[in-house]
Amino acid sequence: VSGCIHSTQDKALYLEGDPNPSAAPTSTAPKKMPKSISISKQLASIKALRKCSDLEKAIATTVLIFRNSSDSHGKLEKATAKNLLQTQFRNFTEGQETKPKYRDILSELDEHTEDKLDFEDFMIFLLSITLMSDLLQNIWSIKIMK
Repeated sequence: VSGCIHSTQDKALYLEGDPNPSAAPTSTAPKKMPKSISISKQLASIKALRKCSDLEKAIATTVLIFRNSSDSHGKLEKATAKNLLQTQFRNFTEGQETKPKYRDILSELDEHTEDKLDFEDFMIFLLSITLMSDLLQNIWSIKIMK
């Protein structure tokens, strides 16, 4: 998928969860994909995304990564969320370990009343980390030629 900014989309994800081979695929979104299908191939299989913007593709990538990592009830284990930070979001988390704000965000994850995160909680978690990251500050400082 060209134009998409997510650098790990070409890596195949080997995650828990069985595909549902009896489910007929829809024209807009696939059912549960097999474990080894890359995010870029999953994105390419969604016809509605073919004319989407980079931002829409970025959100679709996030949705697919969450869905591929979550259980059959659409919930994400806390340990899996932490693993996703390390494998899929490391450029935003790199160097943040000593910052009190980062530690607070991770401790909130540990103190989350449920053992699992739904998609909304996961997105809030990602946005919180994004907002305090050094990478965001670097992105803001880029001079854009218009």
